Amino acid sequence: MNSKAFFAVAALAAVAAITSTVVRADEADGSQFALKFDGSRTRAEVTAEAATVSATRSTEPAGSRVAAPMKSGVAAKAVREQASQAVRLGQIPSGEGSRF
Repeated sequence: MNSKAFFAVAALAAVAAITSTVVRADEADGSQFALKFDGSRTRAEVTAEAATVSATRSTEPAGSRVAAPMKSGVAAKAVREQASQAVRLGQIPSGEGSRF
């Protein structure tokens, strides 16, 4: 029985050793992700472009403007009267017991 346990532990150790060498096959400093580029523009050109972009860019977030209110030909008082009449006739639900 001891030989079976010894063989199992030895096999597990061999698998662990092989796996650990495969996992550490790459460098840990992340140098493979470094950006490499070759710029052909001068510093003055880049600065001028950055100045024009910041002058024309809006600081307001996209989609933050509220839509203009819709124009209606019906008075608010008339709408309230129609709504109260619809509640009285049971056409629309009202109160806490109503469901959506």
